[in-house]
Amino acid sequence: MDSITIKDEFIKLGQALKLSGTVSSGIEAKIIVQDGLVKVNGNTDTRRGRKLYAGDFFEYNGHKVVVNKP
Repeated sequence: MDSITIKDEFIKLGQALKLSGTVSSGIEAKIIVQDGLVKVNGNTDTRRGRKLYAGDFFEYNGHKVVVNKP
């Protein structure tokens, strides 16, 4: 499982997808999230603005990423 580190309290799902390198653009993030292809903490989530906090994880196409704090 890969990880990303955030400095703020949370990161939005679309931003996390880009930061992790899972997608290359915000448009790509929007499409895969709206199509129901991304899971957050094991559940499908169609909200690109979903807030992720330290300890949360997301998954797309078999690629899992956990959110960490420094």
